[in-house]
Amino acid sequence: MANGELQEKLLKKHYYEKCPGCKVDEMKERQRGVPLKQLFTIWSIVLCGALPISSLFPFLYFMVRDFHIAKREEDINFYAGYIGAAYMLGRTLTSMFWGLVADRYGRKPVILIGVITVVVFNTLFGLSMNYWMAISTRFLLGALNGLLGPIKAYASEIFRPEYHAVALSSISTSWAIGLIVGPALGGFLAQPAEKYPAIFSPTSIFGRFPYFLPCLFISVFALIVAVSLFWLPETLHTHPSAIISPPDSYNALEDARPESTGKTKRKDETEMPSGKSLFKNWPLMSSIIVYCIFSLHDMAYSEIFSLWAESPRKFGGLSYTTQNVGVILAISGFGLLVFQLSLYPLVEKMIGPIMVARISGVLSIPLLTSYSYIAMLSGVSLSIVLNCASLLKNVLSTSIITGLFILQNSAVEQHQRGVANGIAMTAMSLFKSVGPAAGGAVLSWAQKRQNAAFLPGVQLVFFILNIIEAIGVLMTFRPFLVERCQ
Repeated sequence: MANGELQEKLLKKHYYEKCPGCKVDEMKERQRGVPLKQLFTIWSIVLCGALPISSLFPFLYFMVRDFHIAKREEDINFYAGYIGAAYMLGRTLTSMFWGLVADRYGRKPVILIGVITVVVFNTLFGLSMNYWMAISTRFLLGALNGLLGPIKAYASEIFRPEYHAVALSSISTSWAIGLIVGPALGGFLAQPAEKYPAIFSPTSIFGRFPYFLPCLFISVFALIVAVSLFWLPETLHTHPSAIISPPDSYNALEDARPESTGKTKRKDETEMPSGKSLFKNWPLMSSIIVYCIFSLHDMAYSEIFSLWAESPRKFGGLSYTTQNVGVILAISGFGLLVFQLSLYPLVEKMIGPIMVARISGVLSIPLLTSYSYIAMLSGVSLSIVLNCASLLKNVLSTSIITGLFILQNSAVEQHQRGVANGIAMTAMSLFKSVGPAAGGAVLSWAQKRQNAAFLPGVQLVFFILNIIEAIGVLMTFRPFLVERCQ
């Protein structure tokens, strides 16, 4: 009888009138079906954060060339890598701070600051007059933009549990699309006075700053999103009891009945009031480490793909223009959107996030190996094969990241997700800051050894990417990667 009364008490939730998190919980109880409005809002916010990251890749080669800082043509990729790395370095230094702010003051203010940062510093990057201004604006853009960690926590809190896979899939999908559509915008809109002389005069601001138009386009989009965020509901619980533990829920009922599962609660799974104790949560930390390895690979690949495609044929590249690269990445982005919104939730439900990540990583290795041979094609055959390879590679990469998002947010309680995602963002940003710099340096080195006996030219680049991918796949197995016991 006492046990029944305990169940009834736990099942009866108490909502605080002035608590924004409680208002969201009440709203979730009335949810029927996937809330498309919240899904679209999250999708737009993440897109704001993702578009500036890689929009520069198609024109970065030409931008560095115009700065006249590289003494030889082969060294352009080396200098380009550091501009790509500046953003991630800035984010590495501040992601933990933004996670703490999100847990203390709410998800909404951190998200709003991040979007406004895109408006300001992405615009200034497009107006860069020299190499050091470009690096500085990219660094500040990364340091002040801490929205990705809080938005992952937000997505787990604004949706009912049965829609978490869809919510987190929308984040990784939007992020991946941003990393693809961003370069597409950069490819189509960079150097507009040369591509569209009937519309843009060489003496106009877009003629004097040939890489400003794609940055301005992204900043205007971010400004529209920033205005819409004033109506964004806050999900953080602010009532006194929320500081000690998450609000009463069905999880609390299950935790009060260890005999129902035959398992007892471990302290590091349920009582982690401070950021320090999160480091003892191995399900969280193992998923973050694997996430970092794949993020390093993906960031290096994103920069290498554009630089490789635009490099001259004599260096093993494809001699593509920014517009050619933009078309390929736009096609990949559309295909990725269809896959993630229609097929990924079904696949994840059938085989689980770890198996999805594992299979995707294994399939990526032979696909990357084929890239150096794709460069031997030409004409229509090159275009068709390269589009298919790019689409498949981005689908596989995004499937991996989505699965790891799910594992990370399932490993902690609600009041810890801001800090947990801040830890993930800090570690991931550190690895991603290495990706562009190392990728550019390796590509520059590889292009100088076209006649080497072992892995000549760009074969070396894709071989190194495959080693990183293989390490990530191996780390998805036990005893390294484990899921939290529910």
